[in-house]
Formats: sequence, C-alpha cells, structure tokens
Amino acid sequence: MTNAPMLEMRGITKRFPGVLANDRVDFDVYPGEIHTLLGENGAGKSTLMKVLYGLYQQDEGEVLIRGEHVDLKEPANAIEHRIGMIHQHFMLVPTLTVAENVALGLAPATKINPDLAAVSARMVQLAEAYGLHVDPHAYVWQLAVGERQRVEIIKALYRDAELLVLDEPTAVLTPQEVDDLFVTLRQMSADGKGLIFISHKLHEVMALSDRITVLRHGRVTGATVPAETSRGDLANMMVGREVRLAPDRPDVEIGDVRLSIRDLRVVGDRGTNAVDGLELEVHAGEILGIAGVSGNGQREFAEAVVGLRPAAAGTVEIEGKDIGTDPPAAVRAAGVGYVPEERMRDGAIGDFTVEENFILTNHDSAEMSHRGFLQFDSIKEHCEELVSAYDVKTPSLDTPTHNLSGGNIQKLILARELSANPRVLIAAQPTRGVDIGAAEYIHSRLVEARGSGTAIVVISEDLDEVLALSDRVAVMFEGTIVGTVDPAEATREEIGLMMAGVVDAG
Repeated sequence: MTNAPMLEMRGITKRFPGVLANDRVDFDVYPGEIHTLLGENGAGKSTLMKVLYGLYQQDEGEVLIRGEHVDLKEPANAIEHRIGMIHQHFMLVPTLTVAENVALGLAPATKINPDLAAVSARMVQLAEAYGLHVDPHAYVWQLAVGERQRVEIIKALYRDAELLVLDEPTAVLTPQEVDDLFVTLRQMSADGKGLIFISHKLHEVMALSDRITVLRHGRVTGATVPAETSRGDLANMMVGREVRLAPDRPDVEIGDVRLSIRDLRVVGDRGTNAVDGLELEVHAGEILGIAGVSGNGQREFAEAVVGLRPAAAGTVEIEGKDIGTDPPAAVRAAGVGYVPEERMRDGAIGDFTVEENFILTNHDSAEMSHRGFLQFDSIKEHCEELVSAYDVKTPSLDTPTHNLSGGNIQKLILARELSANPRVLIAAQPTRGVDIGAAEYIHSRLVEARGSGTAIVVISEDLDEVLALSDRVAVMFEGTIVGTVDPAEATREEIGLMMAGVVDAG
C-alpha cells in the first residue's frame, strides 16, 4: 500500500425522512488494500456505497478520489473515476453472450455496434491475468453461478476500474468458488487495486481483509485489522453487546421418524423437475440441515412438503401418514409448521397488524373464536405472550407488520409457528437478511424446539448456519440429496464439493 489513499470519504451524512442513515462517516481505501465494511442490516453500509457509486448524494461531507474532490451525481460519474461495483444480484442479461454483456453500455467512437471480437480478446487477457476464465461466446443463461460472478468482475475490469465495491460477493457460491474468488481478489489487490468488501460472513472477513471498519446505526463504531481481533469481537462491535455466534446444542435423545420422504419429484416453474427423486428422513428431536447452492430445488422441496406446490410423484409422510396430496390446511393440521424463505410474500401480510399476523393460521381455533366470533380478549392475551416470549420489538399489537424490521417479522413468524407445537418444522432460510442479534435469537429458539422433540428441517444457503445448527447435514444438488454427513466430522471442503455435485467428496 502507498501512503496516499485512493479514496477518502469524509464526514458523510445522509438523511432520509425519519432516518439518519449515515452520520458523519469517515472511510478510506488505499491502493492494494482490501478494506471490509461490516455491519448489521440497516447499519448504513449500502447507503454509504450508493453515495460512492453516485446512486445517492450525501447531505454533508465530501468524497475525494486520489486526493481530489469529486461530485458523484450518477453512476456514470463513478465509472469515469474508475469506480466499479459488483452487485450481490447479478446485473446480466441471460439471453446475451458473455462478450455482449461486457460490451453493454460501452460507447464506441466510430461504430454503432461494439467490436465483439476486440471485446472477447480483451476478456481473454483479463481472464489470464486474474484467473477469471469464462467463454466469451457462451450465453449467460448457460453459466453456473460462479461463472456469472466472474463476468460481473470482468465487466468492471474492462472499464478500467481501480476501486471495486463487492457487495456480499460470496452469498451464492460454494466454498470452492469462494476460494477461487479470493485468489482473484488477492491478485487484484496485489496489482494495486483498492477493494471494498461487504460481507456478513465473519470467517471470510477475517480471512480476506487487510482492514475492517464496522458501522452501527449509521456511525463508525470500530476499526481494526484481523490480527488484532476475533470473530466474537467483530460481532460485539456490530451489535453493541456480546453475541453467541454458535448456539449451545445440548444432547437430545433422538426419537422416532417424524418426516419421511420417498422418491419425491416436483415440477418447477420452468416445467422441469426441480426436485428429482429426493429421499430423506427426519427424527423427533433432530435438526436436519439442508445445504446447497441457491436454485437446486430447495424452495420447491419446501413448498411441496407443506402443500403449497403439488408433487408430481413420491410420498411425504408425517408419522406414517401420507400428506403428499393434502392442501396446506390439512398439512398444518397434521402437525407441520413452516417458516418460508420469502417472509413478506408467504409468511406474513404486511398491511395486517402484528396481532392479525399472529393469528393468521389459528383464528378459527376454539381458543380464538366461539360460534364464528373472534374472542378478542383471548387473542390479545395470546399475542402479548408471544411478543414477550419471542422478544418481538413492536410499538403495539396494532402496528402494521410492514413497519417492523426484518428480524422482528421473522421472529413473529417463528413465534406463530412454534407456538402451535408442530410435530415437524420446515424452516427455509430462517435468518436470511436479519441482523446478527436476531439470528442469534432465532437459532436459540430452533435449538429449544429441537429439545422439546420437534423434528426440524433447516434449509439454508449459509453453510456456517447449517453447520452450527444441524445434527446431520444433507447436501442438495440438482433436486436430489447427494449425500448426508455428520457436521462434526465433515469439512467445509467436503461439503462444498458435494454442493457442486461431486458425490464422492469423502
């Protein structure tokens, strides 16, 4: 690193109605440095980076690039100053080739159409320099997730980006793809580029970063280097209190089989089998984690089990009773709870109050209604108990649910499902998009439910979460279970290979 920073953000303040998103934030990056920006959701990371990329304009403060003040009023200004952003959700056109995607937005001086041969040749040069091998002539829809991310990085490098923002770049990658990405990022930093790395995966932050800056409630609450901190210290800085990164899982006597699935086949939205011959068993008092890269049939599997998507073939049994063709209400009556991955689409109704969402699934029960009339005193008492027991932070039971934070909405859904004392619980992406403090709480309640004898399936793309919670880990690839391992014995590398379809990983 040189002595002069390539980026300085001084006293950045950004306000929205009722929210101070960034409060006099100072942040800088030196050439050849990987500087991690860490914080919970809502801490101000995305706002700060959108200011840097010209998507927002700060209310106070200034941005300096290589020592000169710059006005970044739109992304084109950021690109002119050689700033690139690798978005978490890829900004690619699936029906175009890789070269065509890289060429999008370029403005040739003499031709209406870009010279794709020249684009491809330059891509090959960049691929050789940074290990970003991808066929320029392949269509994006044909590429694996890791390859698509390489295209995004090549797009930024093609535009001569010297400062790159990487927003959760490992969210959908296997461990092996993460390792490959880190090799590329280290090569880029060795070549003098400055990298801003945004991630919630603390082990990755510790492995990759040169420096770490932590935001909380829009302010910088700490700055450190990996050699002088730990994952626990970073979590504490993010939340403002001590955080238990992995829940205590006391020994539990495993009971009989609660959920049994045989040769399950489910047609996905594209008309092909998203789930293809899947088989598994889950016992009482057990958490079975399902690991896998997004898009390998996890969502369709969960929806089929809870009756939201019809199965094309196979059986789903709860304690020996086949529920594979039952509607959702009958599945719930059989003792199945469901925490969906899309909480505001499938788990709660945003315009309904907290109280109304709590009783969505049991408002017709004897406790909640009598002769067709809702028993409001009983409902209020029940909901107040759940708010207290599950630490749901809400101004009142009459608050519209969309006014709650993501973590509190997730706690509301979990409280509703677990309060029904399910025999089986399907929890899909239970902590996606929630703060580390809320994730800690959700994990503890899942482990508590395990202790009471519930059979739990946790579906997560976060391998750390799967390993921390599970008694067994089943790996899902292209709609089927390719192997089941003991999380205490299997390595991340073994599981990662299985996630990529290499069955004989062990």
